[in-house]
Amino acid sequence: MLEQGDWRVNAACRDKNPDQLFVRGAEQRKARTICFGCPVRTECLAEALDKRIEFGVWGGMTERERRALLRRRPDVRNWRELLEAAREDYSQADAYQLG
Repeated sequence: MLEQGDWRVNAACRDKNPDQLFVRGAEQRKARTICFGCPVRTECLAEALDKRIEFGVWGGMTERERRALLRRRPDVRNWRELLEAAREDYSQADAYQLG
């Protein structure tokens, strides 16, 4: 397991120009495509949600999407734990279906 913060070394965007991810409006949909298939998408999104980062595309979600998620789930205190547990549950269910 990577320590919090170390995930960035494996990010799909690590060699991209940051200006590609910190855009407004319709350009955010384009920026999100960088995140699809990223091996640390969950960690990235969790950091943005836990730290209430307001600007840019993080973990494949736009600012508006993150704000809506935070409003829907005000009870969540640790997004990293929640998202990692969900990813583990998904992996186990996928393995069960294949097995």
